[in-house]
Amino acid sequence: MAAKRSTPTIRLRRLAGQLRRLRDGTGLRREDVEERTGLHSTTLYRIETARSRPQYRTLDMLLQLYGVPTDEQVRLKALYKQSAGEGWIQPWHESLREEYTTYISFEREAHGIRNYAGMFVPGLLQTEDYARAVVRGISYAASPEQVEDRVRTRMERQAVLTTERPIRLWAIIDEAALHRWVGGGEVMRAQLNRLREAVATPGTTIQVVPFGAGAHPGMPGEFVVMDFEDPLDTDLIYVDSQAGEIFLEAEADIERFRADFDRLVAVAKSPDDSVEMIAEIANR
Repeated sequence: MAAKRSTPTIRLRRLAGQLRRLRDGTGLRREDVEERTGLHSTTLYRIETARSRPQYRTLDMLLQLYGVPTDEQVRLKALYKQSAGEGWIQPWHESLREEYTTYISFEREAHGIRNYAGMFVPGLLQTEDYARAVVRGISYAASPEQVEDRVRTRMERQAVLTTERPIRLWAIIDEAALHRWVGGGEVMRAQLNRLREAVATPGTTIQVVPFGAGAHPGMPGEFVVMDFEDPLDTDLIYVDSQAGEIFLEAEADIERFRADFDRLVAVAKSPDDSVEMIAEIANR
């Protein structure tokens, strides 16, 4: 039987980030830690990127090596215990890519999401029929069962918009995505109407970058900026491309994508004008 998959929680990511900063503060490289402790540098990399949870004795060893004061050790060990919770993963997620299930786990704990989408409507705003057409078109080799599993997952993700404390979603969509007939005319009309309804959801903002805006920072590809309620949790960038899915959390990357999103806000139509544009396209 295959080992049960798990996904990281935001608490595990916070612990990983603090361990990485502690090591950086000592000037030690991962190879130096391996030489002094016997902990393989690859294992340390996985711990520092929240891909695996360290054993308690490993955590204690690292804290001792980094010379962490006693009171700070107590705080980090408490955070370690809290990080034991599993991220959101269901049996039908087993066929999904690890990076995608990791993204879902962080998405469920995010306070706000800024999403630029250039080629299709963001997943959190897709109708079921549109999502099915997207999955079939992109994953053309997937079995019918795999397609339905992915559509089901995408629909479940949208629960973050309707909880008691819904996330703040700011979606910027390129006009090209609104004209692409994904699934045919009826499916596309229903999708456009779904966007018009979505702006009534508390905390949801939609803007459209019109063709007339010319070249803009979103043209290289789609991206997501996630922020979290706890100030200790830094923003997280998620980029999905043909080359694969990556997470970025270096301060320079965060600032660059924040600036790109702000620029997209500036060149896009206002929220009210965007809804009017969406309605016009739907009526056509």
